Amino acid sequence: MSMEYLPIPTYAFPVLSFLLTCVILFTLIRRYSHRVLDHPNERSLHDRPVPRTGGIGVVIGIASTVPFVSPTDWWPLWLGAAVLVGTSFVDDVLGVPVLVRLTVHFLVAGIFMSMLSPVQPDLSWWLIAAITVVAIVWMINLYNFMDGMDGLAGGMAVFGFGFLGVAAWLNGNVSIALVSASIASAAGAFLIYNFYPARIFLGDAGSTTLGFLAAGMAVIGWREDAWSLWFPVVVFSPFIMDATMTLLNRILKGERFWLAHRSHCYQRLVLSGWGQRETAFAEYVVMCFCGLTALAYQRTSEPHGIVFLLLWFAACILLIRAVGKVQVQQFPNRPL
Repeated sequence: MSMEYLPIPTYAFPVLSFLLTCVILFTLIRRYSHRVLDHPNERSLHDRPVPRTGGIGVVIGIASTVPFVSPTDWWPLWLGAAVLVGTSFVDDVLGVPVLVRLTVHFLVAGIFMSMLSPVQPDLSWWLIAAITVVAIVWMINLYNFMDGMDGLAGGMAVFGFGFLGVAAWLNGNVSIALVSASIASAAGAFLIYNFYPARIFLGDAGSTTLGFLAAGMAVIGWREDAWSLWFPVVVFSPFIMDATMTLLNRILKGERFWLAHRSHCYQRLVLSGWGQRETAFAEYVVMCFCGLTALAYQRTSEPHGIVFLLLWFAACILLIRAVGKVQVQQFPNRPL
């Protein structure tokens, strides 16, 4: 009697991504935790060296599943992610000059935009492409800027890609839903080891790649009508608004904005005495609210949608300004 092998159901791949990432991260912590360490500096909220190889585990977990659920014409997305992982890991280990890193970021964004190029691109397409490339590069870097607290970047990936997957599923786009779910699952596995007190960090290899994938999936979903242009912006707004408004505020104050700092909302909350655990839970509530708000926005008509976005922008600005007035101290009375 012959045995027939049933194909693995597609919905099992996100589960595989989660399990494989857990195993790899456990191995990295047990055997290689002393190789690449993140030492505390003027920007840090941790007070001891922590391994920063977690991004490698997350990326391997994602890479093990997406080939089975991702369309073949998405290759620029995965090629760009691979280039980012390699360059950023070298930066984690040896250090790479800022100009070189930015050049790679723009190159990766340009490669990705090649997948959207029509046969004969016109002037308007080139303008849109240029704006999109800058937006992708900013997303790559802002995700890295916001990766400064235990459980924060991993949580944003779980909620962010999770809501992208829900929106794609509701619109019948199975590929985007499964890829998003696989990324969210890998991030969820990482969060087990990264929640306070963290045993491992993403490192630049993980944070820049997740930022690129967030921007890339946002553009792909928009191109394939899985969601509207502003949907992913609202979903990832806890990171986008915090990083963007902090940067603009530092520029307007004449500060040297390119230097490490502790001016982000999550940093101010931790330094005010909340601690990393409480701040992480507060951020998760905001992330969940933004995701649900984005899903609600998807259901609104165009005129109402504009009002919806304006109110949402105003609420974000007011919240960030309120956090900006919180009194902070250099060394909190309670543990970070």
